Amino acid sequence: MRWASAIATPSRLEDAIDEAAENILTTLGEQPDLVLAFVSGTHSDHYSSLPESLRACFPSATSFGCCAGGVIGSEREVEGQDAVSLMAAVLPGVTISSFHLGEDPDTWPASVGVDPDAGPELIVLTDPFTCDPAVLVPWLDAAFPDSTKIGGIASGCHTAGECVLLEGGKLHRTGAIGLALSGNIEIDTIVAQGCKPVGSPMFITRATGQVLYELDGQSAVKTLERLLSTLGDDDRELARNSLFLGMVMHDRREVYEHGDFLIRQIVGVDPETHAIAVGGDVREGSIAQFHLRDAHTSAADLKELFSKHQYGKPEGALLFSCMGRGEGLYGEPNHDTKLFHSQMGEVPMSGFFSNGEIGPVQGQTFLHSYTSAFGLLRPKQR
Repeated sequence: MRWASAIATPSRLEDAIDEAAENILTTLGEQPDLVLAFVSGTHSDHYSSLPESLRACFPSATSFGCCAGGVIGSEREVEGQDAVSLMAAVLPGVTISSFHLGEDPDTWPASVGVDPDAGPELIVLTDPFTCDPAVLVPWLDAAFPDSTKIGGIASGCHTAGECVLLEGGKLHRTGAIGLALSGNIEIDTIVAQGCKPVGSPMFITRATGQVLYELDGQSAVKTLERLLSTLGDDDRELARNSLFLGMVMHDRREVYEHGDFLIRQIVGVDPETHAIAVGGDVREGSIAQFHLRDAHTSAADLKELFSKHQYGKPEGALLFSCMGRGEGLYGEPNHDTKLFHSQMGEVPMSGFFSNGEIGPVQGQTFLHSYTSAFGLLRPKQR
C-alpha cells in the first residue's frame, strides 16, 4: 500500500489537476488504483471537465470526491480560492467499489452493490440539499454494522444542483456517494469535537426529541443558569456563543473523558417552559454535561486525541473539517494539518472543509459539526 497527495492552485481547473497529478505520479512511480479529488467551489464553471481530466492522468484508477468551500492537502489548507487536492493510492490486496445513492432511501439497498460481509471500510460524501444525513448515517450503520464510516457533506455551493459528487468517473448533483474498500485495508478514526467540559455530569431526567427539560430532576434552564454563575468571566463570555451539550455514549463508567461524549450545539432556550433546544436527539436516562468551545480548547482536544492513537504512523490520511474551523477559528492557516503532521510525521493527506462531518463516537456513526474527522489509512496486516 502506497499513498501520495498533492495540492495545486492554478486558476484553470485542468491545469491544477495536471500539476497535482504530475506530483503524485512522480512520487508513486506508477499508475494508482484509486484517486480522491476535492475541488474548490471557485472552479464550479468547469466541474464538467473533472472526470475526463482525471481519466487522462489516471486512466485505470477509480475516482471519487466532491466540491468544497476549501480543500486540504498535506500541510496546506486552502480556503475560499482556486485549489484542487488530489490523493492517490496503489492498493494491492484491496477491492475498490463505489456507489451512488439517490434521493429516495427506499432505493438505497439495491443501489449499494457491496457485500456487508466483506467488512468494507466506507468513505461517504453527501449533497447538502438532497440527502438527509440524519436518515443516511443510521441506515449505513444498520446496513454495514462492522464497517468504519468516515466522510462529510459537500460544500462550496449555495443552492440545490450546484454541488457535485464524483463517483467512478461520473458526476452526480443529488444524493450521496460511497467508496467501499475491502481486503487489506483499515481506516482508524479520530473525531475531534473540540470542546471542554464545564460543571459536572448529570442525568437527563426529562426530555422529548431534541428538547431537554430536566437535568437531575431540576429545570434545565435553571441548572444552566446556576452553572453560568460559577464560571469565570472568560468562560461565561464564551458560553454566549459557544455552548454545547455533551451526551455520554456509554453510561456505565465512573469517569468520563475525551471521546466519551457526543457533542451537540445548544440552539435555544424557552424561558416559559425552562427547556433547552439541542441540535440532536436527547435521550432520557443518559448522562450529559455542558461543554464550551474555543480555539485553545479545540487545539488541546485534537492534540490529546492524537496522543492516544494506538496504531502508529498511517500510510495516508483523510481530513473532513468543519467550515467553522480553519483560519476563522484559529486566526492562522493550516492549524489542524500542521498539528497532525507534528504528531504523526510526514503522511500523505487530503480532504476538505465540509458542511458537516461523518464519523464514529464509541462505535456508532454520527453527523457532527465544528469537528475535524480524520480517517487514518493503513494495511490490516502490518
